[in-house]
Amino acid sequence: MRELEYPFDVEYLIKNKKKIKKKLLESENLLEKRIAILGGSTTSEIKNMLEIFLLNYGIKPIFYESEYNKFYEDALFGNDDLDNFNPDIIYIHTTNRNIMNYPTLYDSDETVNELLENEYLKFEKIWNSLFKKFKATIIQNNFEYPSYRLLGNMDASNIHGKINFITRLNQKFYDYQNKTKNFFINDINYVSACYGLDKWDQGFYWHMYKYAMEVPAIPYLSFNIAKIIKSIYGKNKKAFVLDLDNTLWGGVVGDDGVENLAIGPEVPSGQVYFEFQNYLKEHKSLGVILNINSKNEYENAIAGLNHPASSLKPDDFIIIKANWNPKNINIKDISEELNLGADSFVFVDDNPAERQIVKNYIDKIAVPQIDIPENYIKIIDRNGYFEVTNFSKEDLNKSEMYKDNAKRSQMMATFDNYDDYLKSLKMKAEITSFKKIYLERISQLSNKSNQFNLTTKRYSLADIESIYNDDNYIKLYGKLEDIFGDNGVITVVIGHIINEIELHIDLWIMSCRVLKRNMEFAMMDELVKYSRKRNLKTIYGYYYPTLKNKMVQDFYDIQGFELINEDSEGNKKYKLDINEYKLKNNVIEVEE
Repeated sequence: MRELEYPFDVEYLIKNKKKIKKKLLESENLLEKRIAILGGSTTSEIKNMLEIFLLNYGIKPIFYESEYNKFYEDALFGNDDLDNFNPDIIYIHTTNRNIMNYPTLYDSDETVNELLENEYLKFEKIWNSLFKKFKATIIQNNFEYPSYRLLGNMDASNIHGKINFITRLNQKFYDYQNKTKNFFINDINYVSACYGLDKWDQGFYWHMYKYAMEVPAIPYLSFNIAKIIKSIYGKNKKAFVLDLDNTLWGGVVGDDGVENLAIGPEVPSGQVYFEFQNYLKEHKSLGVILNINSKNEYENAIAGLNHPASSLKPDDFIIIKANWNPKNINIKDISEELNLGADSFVFVDDNPAERQIVKNYIDKIAVPQIDIPENYIKIIDRNGYFEVTNFSKEDLNKSEMYKDNAKRSQMMATFDNYDDYLKSLKMKAEITSFKKIYLERISQLSNKSNQFNLTTKRYSLADIESIYNDDNYIKLYGKLEDIFGDNGVITVVIGHIINEIELHIDLWIMSCRVLKRNMEFAMMDELVKYSRKRNLKTIYGYYYPTLKNKMVQDFYDIQGFELINEDSEGNKKYKLDINEYKLKNNVIEVEE
């Protein structure tokens, strides 16, 4: 929904939040999550705003909200309501108004350090208690700077200054995050700085309503929290689709010529585009895929990208569509070639007419409303399309993996027999029970896989760790490599054991990068082998249809399962007699 993308109209959101919520609740396949808000100030409007932002991301929140300023008591001593709620995510909304003991000018350095340690330990005690009790994901605010500086500029450097104290306390929070899984910082220090501290902390809202920031600032805070949560549950975008003329450079390459494009340090406008190109290029290290969609002659597009001052070169892009086709058609073609849903894309184009056409024809694609080039980075960055919560080795190499896929496609065209092509890849797979080193990647994959995902379940890292430690599960991951490269961990199967003879498959996912390479048959063979080792007799499989996973609607039929039930919504239940199963993989070498 455009109204919920940055920059948004705060007054409109506050006035129309109920109407927006009602419309968003009409969406299909919403992911339901329980979110506990433990507040050090009033949180009711934060909850209302957070709800509509999450619904816009496809997440339906169910909330528990602590009583005013009872975050410490709820965390340490608990209560029946919170215990029974059993949250998936706990958001701790504290601000600088919840810091109890600031240093005074009379305190020694030793006393100040002791105050700092005591303040930090209060929060560490809260986090450890919540982790022990719920094993949920925790999101904790850091602290925004105060509205005044007693020591002026020295407040930041002097050990007695509030700004110095908050900076050091924040760093302790970051150190805890860096060593703790399932713990994330909501950076209100940055949000409040962007918003403006003079507006953020207006005493009227605190003294009248006990809101720690003015009410018009709340949507910005809630939006920032929602970005973290949607990233945890795999709702990030995956790729850019970029225009060229007046988007990656100033000017029209076909009319002005390469030599007259504005890019590079020679002219001020050229510096703006150069910075924007560098910003986009940095996203490759996050695993974000770059593509071109430009109304241009192909030769002119390549010439522009080869401009000496261009940071982005043709090799930085996976797909380059430079032609005169409608841009929505090009995006659909890119989507098919990459095996990614069009809702995985962020389309960046300076032309508002092109943006509107794409929005009209492609559902759920992100189309930031960019204006002047100086604001391109800010608008895209504030929207948090690629918010980082989990980061893996596969992300670093994702662009290369997609390039390797293009080479595989070229090679496939030289074969008449598909099995001969698969054998020529000399594929080797590692398929085995979960290893601790891969748990983050497994969680990440469970949240990102939409097309090859039979049950559409999403697992946080805490969920995966719990399964890893539970002997009542068979849990397998698969890695695949061939003559072109290593794809990393690309498929996961999780099944729970019932009555010591039945295996019920909760999750079967596979990355779209390895579709049609028979990896699913290799996984099925190994799943049966593991089941036989546990003396299981029957495997039950489930298919729950969504708008994205139709490609696997016949998956269990192909694997030899028997359909035993299908309801009116298309949900299917299958079973397989393990003793009757025959191995199917004949093209992938599975390492023992």
